Amino acid sequence: MSKSQTVYRELQRHLDKLPVGFPQTESGVEIRILKLLFSSKEAIVATKLKIIPETIRTIFRRVKKEVDSKEELRVLLDNLVEKGAIFGEKKGKRIYYRNALFIIGVYEFQVTRLTSEFMELMHQYIDEALAEEFIKTGIHQLRTIPIEKSLSVESKVYKYDDIIKLIKKVKGPFGVAECVCRIGHDLLDQKCTQTELRESCLVFRQTARYYINHGYARPITKEESIEILRKAEEAGLVLQPGNSKRLGFICTCCGCCCEGLKLANKLPRPSEIYFSTYHAEVDVNECSGCNTCINRCQMKAISRMDNVTSVNLDFCIGCGLCVTTCPNKAIILKRNKKKRKLSRSRFRLVLSILRRKSGNWVMLKYILKLIFSLKLYYILKKK
Repeated sequence: MSKSQTVYRELQRHLDKLPVGFPQTESGVEIRILKLLFSSKEAIVATKLKIIPETIRTIFRRVKKEVDSKEELRVLLDNLVEKGAIFGEKKGKRIYYRNALFIIGVYEFQVTRLTSEFMELMHQYIDEALAEEFIKTGIHQLRTIPIEKSLSVESKVYKYDDIIKLIKKVKGPFGVAECVCRIGHDLLDQKCTQTELRESCLVFRQTARYYINHGYARPITKEESIEILRKAEEAGLVLQPGNSKRLGFICTCCGCCCEGLKLANKLPRPSEIYFSTYHAEVDVNECSGCNTCINRCQMKAISRMDNVTSVNLDFCIGCGLCVTTCPNKAIILKRNKKKRKLSRSRFRLVLSILRRKSGNWVMLKYILKLIFSLKLYYILKKK
Protein backbone atom coordinates (compact mmCIF):
# COMPACT_ATOMS: atom_id res chain seq x y z
CA MET A 1 0.00 0.00 0.00
CA SER A 2 1.42 3.40 -0.99
CA LYS A 3 2.07 6.12 1.60
CA SER A 4 -0.77 8.20 0.13
CA GLN A 5 -3.14 5.23 0.33
CA THR A 6 -2.07 4.58 3.92
CA VAL A 7 -2.98 8.14 4.93
CA TYR A 8 -6.53 7.76 3.64
CA ARG A 9 -6.90 4.30 5.18
CA GLU A 10 -5.91 5.73 8.56
CA LEU A 11 -8.53 8.46 8.14
CA GLN A 12 -11.16 5.87 7.21
CA ARG A 13 -10.39 3.87 10.35
CA HIS A 14 -10.46 7.04 12.43
CA LEU A 15 -13.87 8.05 11.10
CA ASP A 16 -15.18 4.52 11.53
CA LYS A 17 -14.83 4.93 15.31
CA LEU A 18 -17.49 7.67 15.33
CA PRO A 19 -21.01 6.75 16.56
CA VAL A 20 -22.12 6.29 12.93
CA GLY A 21 -18.92 5.09 11.33
CA PHE A 22 -17.26 5.00 7.94
CA PRO A 23 -16.65 1.28 7.26
CA GLN A 24 -14.12 -0.32 4.95
CA THR A 25 -15.17 -2.11 1.75
CA GLU A 26 -13.49 -4.63 -0.53
CA SER A 27 -13.76 -2.24 -3.49
CA GLY A 28 -12.13 0.68 -1.66
CA VAL A 29 -14.88 3.07 -2.76
CA GLU A 30 -14.67 4.82 0.61
CA ILE A 31 -11.05 5.81 -0.11
CA ARG A 32 -12.07 7.38 -3.43
CA ILE A 33 -14.72 9.41 -1.58
CA LEU A 34 -12.19 10.62 0.98
CA LYS A 35 -9.80 11.70 -1.79
CA LEU A 36 -12.53 13.95 -3.18
CA LEU A 37 -12.90 15.65 0.20
CA PHE A 38 -9.38 15.71 1.67
CA SER A 39 -5.89 16.36 0.35
CA SER A 40 -3.31 13.96 1.80
CA LYS A 41 -2.14 16.59 4.31
CA GLU A 42 -5.72 17.43 5.26
CA ALA A 43 -6.38 13.73 5.76
CA ILE A 44 -3.47 13.47 8.20
CA VAL A 45 -4.74 16.44 10.22
CA ALA A 46 -8.33 15.15 10.17
CA THR A 47 -7.18 11.93 11.87
CA LYS A 48 -6.03 14.10 14.78
CA LEU A 49 -9.43 15.70 15.28
CA LYS A 50 -12.04 14.40 17.68
CA ILE A 51 -15.81 14.50 17.80
CA ILE A 52 -15.31 16.88 20.73
CA PRO A 53 -15.05 20.59 19.71
CA GLU A 54 -11.47 21.85 20.16
CA THR A 55 -9.52 25.05 19.53
CA ILE A 56 -6.56 25.58 17.22
CA ARG A 57 -4.26 25.67 20.25
CA THR A 58 -5.39 22.23 21.47
CA ILE A 59 -5.29 20.62 18.04
CA PHE A 60 -1.87 22.07 17.23
CA ARG A 61 -0.28 20.13 20.10
CA ARG A 62 -1.14 16.91 18.27
CA VAL A 63 -0.27 17.99 14.72
CA LYS A 64 2.79 20.25 15.12
CA LYS A 65 4.93 17.63 13.36
CA GLU A 66 2.64 17.89 10.32
CA VAL A 67 2.24 21.68 10.04
CA ASP A 68 4.68 24.53 10.49
CA SER A 69 2.50 26.92 12.47
CA LYS A 70 -0.88 27.51 14.05
CA GLU A 71 -1.70 29.84 11.18
CA GLU A 72 -1.07 27.08 8.62
CA LEU A 73 -3.27 24.77 10.68
CA ARG A 74 -6.01 27.39 10.82
CA VAL A 75 -5.99 27.80 7.02
CA LEU A 76 -6.07 24.05 6.54
CA LEU A 77 -8.95 23.51 8.98
CA ASP A 78 -10.94 26.44 7.60
CA ASN A 79 -10.57 24.95 4.13
CA LEU A 80 -11.95 21.63 5.40
CA VAL A 81 -14.89 23.46 6.97
CA GLU A 82 -15.49 25.27 3.67
CA LYS A 83 -15.56 21.91 1.88
CA GLY A 84 -18.03 20.49 4.39
CA ALA A 85 -15.55 17.81 5.47
CA ILE A 86 -15.50 18.77 9.18
CA PHE A 87 -17.40 20.99 11.61
CA GLY A 88 -16.15 24.48 12.44
CA GLU A 89 -18.18 26.58 14.87
CA LYS A 90 -17.40 30.02 16.28
CA LYS A 91 -17.99 30.59 19.98
CA GLY A 92 -17.08 34.09 21.09
CA LYS A 93 -13.68 34.93 19.61
CA ARG A 94 -12.63 31.31 19.16
CA ILE A 95 -13.44 28.71 16.51
CA TYR A 96 -13.94 25.11 17.57
CA TYR A 97 -13.24 22.29 15.11
CA ARG A 98 -14.28 18.64 15.19
CA ASN A 99 -14.95 15.61 13.04
CA ALA A 100 -18.46 15.28 11.61
CA LEU A 101 -20.48 12.13 11.10
CA PHE A 102 -20.59 11.26 7.43
CA ILE A 103 -24.38 10.77 7.56
CA ILE A 104 -26.05 12.95 8.90
CA GLY A 105 -23.26 15.47 8.35
CA VAL A 106 -20.60 15.49 5.63
CA TYR A 107 -22.94 14.07 2.98
CA GLU A 108 -25.57 16.76 3.59
CA PHE A 109 -22.92 19.50 3.65
CA GLN A 110 -22.09 18.68 0.01
CA VAL A 111 -25.48 19.97 -1.18
CA THR A 112 -23.99 23.12 -2.74
CA ARG A 113 -21.02 21.37 -4.38
CA LEU A 114 -22.37 18.01 -5.53
CA THR A 115 -20.88 16.33 -8.59
CA SER A 116 -22.02 13.28 -10.54
CA GLU A 117 -18.74 11.55 -9.60
CA PHE A 118 -19.39 12.04 -5.88
CA MET A 119 -22.98 10.79 -6.16
CA GLU A 120 -22.00 7.69 -8.13
CA LEU A 121 -19.42 6.83 -5.48
CA MET A 122 -21.94 7.54 -2.70
CA HIS A 123 -24.55 5.22 -4.18
CA GLN A 124 -21.95 2.48 -4.52
CA TYR A 125 -20.75 3.01 -0.95
CA ILE A 126 -24.28 3.01 0.45
CA ASP A 127 -24.97 -0.32 -1.25
CA GLU A 128 -21.69 -1.89 -0.16
CA ALA A 129 -21.36 -0.78 3.47
CA LEU A 130 -22.81 2.54 4.60
CA ALA A 131 -26.44 1.41 4.65
CA GLU A 132 -25.67 -1.41 7.07
CA GLU A 133 -23.62 0.94 9.24
CA PHE A 134 -26.51 3.42 9.35
CA ILE A 135 -28.99 0.92 10.78
CA LYS A 136 -26.95 -1.72 12.58
CA THR A 137 -27.45 -0.30 16.09
CA GLY A 138 -31.21 -0.22 15.60
CA ILE A 139 -31.28 3.46 16.60
CA HIS A 140 -32.29 5.61 13.65
CA GLN A 141 -31.15 9.24 13.33
CA LEU A 142 -34.51 10.13 11.76
CA ARG A 143 -38.11 9.46 12.71
CA THR A 144 -41.39 9.69 10.86
CA ILE A 145 -44.18 12.04 11.89
CA PRO A 146 -47.71 12.04 10.45
CA ILE A 147 -48.67 14.96 8.27
CA GLU A 148 -51.04 17.23 10.15
CA LYS A 149 -54.23 16.58 8.14
CA SER A 150 -53.94 12.79 8.53
CA LEU A 151 -54.86 12.88 12.22
CA SER A 152 -58.48 13.05 13.32
CA VAL A 153 -59.64 15.68 15.77
CA GLU A 154 -60.21 12.95 18.34
CA SER A 155 -56.65 11.64 18.10
CA LYS A 156 -54.32 12.25 20.99
CA VAL A 157 -51.21 13.76 19.42
CA TYR A 158 -47.95 13.48 21.31
CA LYS A 159 -46.12 16.79 21.68
CA TYR A 160 -43.18 15.54 19.65
CA ASP A 161 -45.51 14.54 16.77
CA ASP A 162 -47.43 17.83 16.48
CA ILE A 163 -45.11 19.36 13.91
CA ILE A 164 -46.87 22.70 13.44
CA LYS A 165 -46.88 23.38 17.17
CA LEU A 166 -43.22 22.40 17.38
CA ILE A 167 -42.31 24.87 14.64
CA LYS A 168 -44.38 27.63 16.22
CA LYS A 169 -42.44 27.21 19.47
CA VAL A 170 -39.09 27.71 17.75
CA LYS A 171 -37.77 31.25 18.21
CA GLY A 172 -35.41 30.93 15.28
CA PRO A 173 -33.45 31.15 13.19
CA PHE A 174 -35.18 29.29 10.36
CA GLY A 175 -33.65 28.12 7.09
CA VAL A 176 -34.42 26.04 4.03
CA ALA A 177 -31.95 23.92 2.07
CA GLU A 178 -32.17 22.01 -1.16
CA CYS A 179 -32.69 18.28 -0.77
CA VAL A 180 -29.25 16.72 -1.23
CA CYS A 181 -30.77 13.40 -2.34
CA ARG A 182 -32.98 14.87 -5.09
CA ILE A 183 -30.23 17.23 -6.31
CA GLY A 184 -27.87 14.26 -6.43
CA HIS A 185 -30.32 12.20 -8.46
CA ASP A 186 -30.79 15.12 -10.86
CA LEU A 187 -27.04 15.08 -11.52
CA LEU A 188 -27.29 11.40 -12.49
CA ASP A 189 -30.28 12.03 -14.78
CA GLN A 190 -32.53 10.16 -12.35
CA LYS A 191 -35.18 12.83 -11.95
CA CYS A 192 -37.56 12.56 -9.02
CA THR A 193 -40.88 11.01 -10.03
CA GLN A 194 -42.71 12.45 -7.02
CA THR A 195 -42.16 16.21 -7.07
CA GLU A 196 -40.44 19.21 -8.64
CA LEU A 197 -39.67 20.57 -5.16
CA ARG A 198 -35.95 20.84 -4.49
CA GLU A 199 -35.66 23.55 -1.83
CA SER A 200 -37.72 21.78 0.80
CA CYS A 201 -35.57 20.63 3.74
CA LEU A 202 -36.08 22.79 6.82
CA VAL A 203 -33.50 23.62 9.49
CA PHE A 204 -33.99 25.32 12.86
CA ARG A 205 -32.10 26.80 15.79
CA GLN A 206 -28.35 26.03 15.89
CA THR A 207 -28.60 23.79 12.84
CA ALA A 208 -30.15 26.64 10.85
CA ARG A 209 -27.49 29.07 12.04
CA TYR A 210 -24.72 26.71 10.96
CA TYR A 211 -26.32 25.94 7.58
CA ILE A 212 -27.00 29.61 6.82
CA ASN A 213 -23.54 30.77 7.90
CA HIS A 214 -21.89 28.20 5.63
CA GLY A 215 -24.15 28.71 2.63
CA TYR A 216 -26.00 25.38 2.81
CA ALA A 217 -29.36 27.07 3.43
CA ARG A 218 -31.01 30.47 3.10
CA PRO A 219 -32.82 32.22 5.94
CA ILE A 220 -36.62 32.19 5.95
CA THR A 221 -39.39 33.12 8.38
CA LYS A 222 -41.43 30.87 10.62
CA GLU A 223 -44.43 31.39 8.35
CA GLU A 224 -42.40 30.44 5.28
CA SER A 225 -41.28 27.26 7.06
CA ILE A 226 -44.89 26.23 7.63
CA GLU A 227 -45.81 27.03 4.02
CA ILE A 228 -42.93 24.90 2.69
CA LEU A 229 -44.15 22.10 4.94
CA ARG A 230 -47.64 22.43 3.42
CA LYS A 231 -46.19 22.16 -0.09
CA ALA A 232 -44.24 19.08 0.89
CA GLU A 233 -47.38 17.48 2.28
CA GLU A 234 -49.31 18.24 -0.92
CA ALA A 235 -46.49 16.73 -2.97
CA GLY A 236 -46.75 13.50 -1.01
CA LEU A 237 -43.40 13.73 0.78
CA VAL A 238 -42.68 11.91 4.03
CA LEU A 239 -41.80 14.25 6.91
CA GLN A 240 -38.69 13.12 8.80
CA PRO A 241 -37.28 15.26 11.61
CA GLY A 242 -34.36 14.20 13.78
CA ASN A 243 -35.07 11.41 16.24
CA SER A 244 -35.22 13.68 19.29
CA LYS A 245 -37.72 15.96 20.99
CA ARG A 246 -35.79 19.14 20.24
CA LEU A 247 -36.54 20.17 16.66
CA GLY A 248 -33.36 20.79 14.64
CA PHE A 249 -34.38 19.88 11.09
CA ILE A 250 -37.12 18.28 8.99
CA CYS A 251 -36.28 16.29 5.88
CA THR A 252 -39.04 16.01 3.26
CA CYS A 253 -38.50 12.67 1.59
CA CYS A 254 -39.66 10.71 -1.45
CA GLY A 255 -39.27 6.98 -1.96
CA CYS A 256 -37.42 7.34 -5.26
CA CYS A 257 -34.60 9.67 -4.13
CA CYS A 258 -34.25 9.62 -0.33
CA GLU A 259 -31.36 7.33 0.54
CA GLY A 260 -32.99 6.50 3.88
CA LEU A 261 -36.36 5.49 2.40
CA LYS A 262 -34.67 3.60 -0.45
CA LEU A 263 -32.69 1.67 2.13
CA ALA A 264 -35.79 1.02 4.22
CA ASN A 265 -37.65 -0.37 1.21
CA LYS A 266 -34.94 -3.02 0.84
CA LEU A 267 -35.39 -4.29 4.40
CA PRO A 268 -37.81 -7.09 5.35
CA ARG A 269 -39.39 -5.01 8.15
CA PRO A 270 -38.55 -1.30 7.83
CA SER A 271 -41.15 -0.37 10.45
CA GLU A 272 -38.82 -1.85 13.06
CA ILE A 273 -36.03 0.68 12.42
CA TYR A 274 -38.27 3.75 12.13
CA PHE A 275 -39.41 5.62 15.20
CA SER A 276 -43.09 6.15 14.44
CA THR A 277 -46.13 6.57 16.65
CA TYR A 278 -48.77 5.47 14.14
CA HIS A 279 -49.70 2.96 11.46
CA ALA A 280 -52.39 3.06 8.77
CA GLU A 281 -55.53 0.94 8.83
CA VAL A 282 -58.10 0.43 6.02
CA ASP A 283 -61.84 0.07 6.51
CA VAL A 284 -62.55 -2.43 3.74
CA ASN A 285 -66.27 -1.64 3.82
CA GLU A 286 -65.62 2.00 2.91
CA CYS A 287 -62.81 1.40 0.39
CA SER A 288 -63.81 1.95 -3.25
CA GLY A 289 -60.63 0.47 -4.73
CA CYS A 290 -59.48 3.70 -6.40
CA ASN A 291 -55.80 2.88 -5.71
CA THR A 292 -55.02 6.50 -4.74
CA CYS A 293 -53.43 5.35 -1.50
CA ILE A 294 -51.30 2.77 -3.30
CA ASN A 295 -49.87 5.43 -5.61
CA ARG A 296 -49.34 7.84 -2.73
CA CYS A 297 -47.47 5.45 -0.40
CA GLN A 298 -43.67 5.94 -0.49
CA MET A 299 -43.03 2.63 1.27
CA LYS A 300 -45.11 0.35 -0.97
CA ALA A 301 -46.92 -0.70 2.19
CA ILE A 302 -50.41 -0.75 0.63
CA SER A 303 -51.66 -3.34 -1.83
CA ARG A 304 -54.95 -4.54 -3.29
CA MET A 305 -55.76 -8.16 -3.94
CA ASP A 306 -59.11 -9.81 -4.65
CA ASN A 307 -60.75 -6.37 -4.37
CA VAL A 308 -59.45 -5.94 -0.82
CA THR A 309 -57.01 -3.15 0.09
CA SER A 310 -54.65 -3.92 2.96
CA VAL A 311 -51.69 -2.36 4.76
CA ASN A 312 -48.47 -4.30 5.36
CA LEU A 313 -47.54 -3.24 8.89
CA ASP A 314 -43.96 -4.39 8.38
CA PHE A 315 -43.57 -1.58 5.84
CA CYS A 316 -45.95 1.12 7.12
CA ILE A 317 -44.06 3.94 8.89
CA GLY A 318 -47.12 5.99 9.85
CA CYS A 319 -46.54 9.03 7.62
CA GLY A 320 -50.27 9.55 6.93
CA LEU A 321 -49.91 10.31 3.21
CA CYS A 322 -52.52 7.69 2.36
CA VAL A 323 -55.08 9.20 4.74
CA THR A 324 -55.26 12.74 3.37
CA THR A 325 -56.15 11.82 -0.22
CA CYS A 326 -58.56 8.94 0.37
CA PRO A 327 -61.85 10.12 -1.23
CA ASN A 328 -63.97 7.85 0.98
CA LYS A 329 -62.06 8.44 4.21
CA ALA A 330 -61.53 4.69 4.35
CA ILE A 331 -58.04 4.94 5.89
CA ILE A 332 -57.17 6.18 9.34
CA LEU A 333 -54.01 6.36 11.43
CA LYS A 334 -54.02 4.30 14.59
CA ARG A 335 -51.51 4.64 17.39
CA ASN A 336 -48.99 1.83 17.75
CA LYS A 337 -49.28 -0.23 20.91
CA LYS A 338 -45.56 -0.05 21.55
CA LYS A 339 -44.48 3.41 22.64
CA ARG A 340 -40.82 4.15 21.97
CA LYS A 341 -38.74 6.47 24.11
CA LEU A 342 -37.57 9.57 22.27
CA SER A 343 -34.18 11.17 23.01
CA ARG A 344 -34.34 14.67 24.48
CA SER A 345 -31.76 16.05 22.05
CA ARG A 346 -29.52 15.06 19.16
CA PHE A 347 -26.54 15.05 21.53
CA ARG A 348 -28.19 12.39 23.69
CA LEU A 349 -29.27 10.49 20.56
CA VAL A 350 -25.66 10.30 19.37
CA LEU A 351 -24.61 9.09 22.83
CA SER A 352 -27.22 6.32 22.61
CA ILE A 353 -25.93 5.25 19.19
CA LEU A 354 -22.34 5.27 20.47
CA ARG A 355 -23.31 3.18 23.49
CA ARG A 356 -25.14 0.64 21.34
CA LYS A 357 -22.25 0.45 18.87
CA SER A 358 -19.23 0.42 21.17
CA GLY A 359 -20.47 -0.24 24.70
CA ASN A 360 -20.79 1.64 27.98
CA TRP A 361 -17.05 2.09 28.52
CA VAL A 362 -16.46 3.87 25.20
CA MET A 363 -19.46 6.11 25.83
CA LEU A 364 -18.20 6.88 29.34
CA LYS A 365 -14.74 7.79 28.03
CA TYR A 366 -16.40 10.11 25.53
CA ILE A 367 -18.35 11.87 28.30
CA LEU A 368 -15.23 12.14 30.47
CA LYS A 369 -13.32 13.74 27.61
CA LEU A 370 -16.10 16.27 27.28
CA ILE A 371 -15.87 17.07 30.96
CA PHE A 372 -12.09 17.31 31.03
CA SER A 373 -12.05 19.52 27.93
CA LEU A 374 -14.54 21.87 29.65
CA LYS A 375 -16.93 21.63 26.72
CA LEU A 376 -19.77 19.76 28.40
CA TYR A 377 -21.35 22.97 29.62
CA TYR A 378 -21.14 24.48 26.15
CA ILE A 379 -22.81 21.46 24.51
CA LEU A 380 -25.57 20.92 27.07
CA LYS A 381 -26.42 24.62 27.06
CA LYS A 382 -27.07 24.45 23.31
CA LYS A 383 -29.09 21.27 23.59
